[in-house]
Formats: sequence, C-alpha cells, structure tokens
Amino acid sequence: MSRPIILIPSCTKRIDDYTFDIVNRGYSTPLAEVADCQPLLLPVGPSLIDIDAALEVADGLLFTGSPSNVEPRHYGDEPPVMPDALDPQRDAVTLPLIRTAIERKIPMMAICRGFQELNVAMGGSLLQSVHTEEGYLDHRERKGLPIEVRWGPSHPVRLSGQLKEWIGKDEIIVNSLHGQGIGRLGDGLQAEARAEDGLVEAVRGPYDDAFCLGLQWHPEWDAKTNPASKELFLRFGAAARGPRK
Repeated sequence: MSRPIILIPSCTKRIDDYTFDIVNRGYSTPLAEVADCQPLLLPVGPSLIDIDAALEVADGLLFTGSPSNVEPRHYGDEPPVMPDALDPQRDAVTLPLIRTAIERKIPMMAICRGFQELNVAMGGSLLQSVHTEEGYLDHRERKGLPIEVRWGPSHPVRLSGQLKEWIGKDEIIVNSLHGQGIGRLGDGLQAEARAEDGLVEAVRGPYDDAFCLGLQWHPEWDAKTNPASKELFLRFGAAARGPRK
C-alpha cells in the first residue's frame, strides 16, 4: 500500500537573483520516518496554486514554522513590527488553503508559523511581540547557545481536552522558539495547551471528527525520541490513512 501524501506549503527564499520555494527538511523527515507518510512540497504564490487540484491529491497537510511572520493586515490594521520578516506569497496560499481544508475535513497539523496561520485563517489575531506584552514571558529562541539547547525543552505547558487524552499527561515540557503568539482565538478553535503565562500553545478543531491540530512548539525536532511528539505524528499519519470525513 502506498503511503498517504502530505502537502507541505513552502516558504519564499531569495538567493542572489533567484526566488526559491523551500522547506526545512526537519519537517519532512518525521512525516516519513514517524508518521509513515509521503511528504510533497507545494510551491507558494497565488499564480502557482490551484487549491482544488492540490487538495485532490492530499491525504493531509502540514503547515510549518518559518523565520517569517503572517502579515498583520490579515488580522488587523496595525503595522508589522518586523516588516522585513514577511512572506506575503506564503500567506496568499496558506490562509485560503487552511480554510478550504477545514471545510473538507482534511487532516492537518500546523506548527509555529503554521499554528499562527491556522488561528488567523479562522478569524483570530496575533500578538506581534509577545515578550513586550504585559504579563507574558519571553518565548523567543535562546540565541548564541548550541542548537540542542535552543531547540531543547524550555518550559511546561498544561494540557486539556483531546490533546491531554492523546498524550496521557496533564503537563509536558516543550521547546520555545517564537516571538509571536495567539491574541484572539480563531472561530471554532479550542485551546488545549497553555504556557505558564496563559499564552495558548496548542489548539484543536473546529470539528471533533477530523484531525486538526495546531502547536506553537516544534514537535518535529525530537519526534523519534520524545513520547508526546511521536504520539502526535503517529496519530496524524493514522488520520491521513483513514477514510476522508
């Protein structure tokens, strides 16, 4: 039996005079090696994508993290705090793709930027600079340290709902590499993990009978060895192999 196909929308990257569609291999690897799925990279830019055609071949979707941020015009009227860290071509593909996939109940996992895209696509808003917001901690990557430390466990999150049942714990320790976070929760999304400062760290929904999971942390980093991360990728793969809801 062939492996289910998971579409991964790319990021835009300029190298010299050329524009590239790129995806960190760290996301593709656990899809293949843990979830037992076939990653398939999707170029971005509205002229390159026919959403209906793309979803015809998709058994699931993975929305990745990225150095870029969702352009704030998609959830409000404030200017971007980091205008050089935007990827409007990715926004133009991922936001309508998420909404269409949710309507069709296609299994979906959304990580970091993808988690924020999911929230914005469903009508929610973002905090552009979490560490400057009163009452919130600094969730950014710890620069200058070895990569194993920067991407290693950083802070606890309290689990609830279906996510708590899946992982079988009230609390887990996750990594933390993000400057932005959820402000207003998107329509139909259910918060199922929160950091110590109350920041939403995971969402599920909007339908209980379809796999739709958003995570602010990066489970792909240690998906083979971390029990919680492995469980989530296994469940995502099982959902992609199941009958379409």
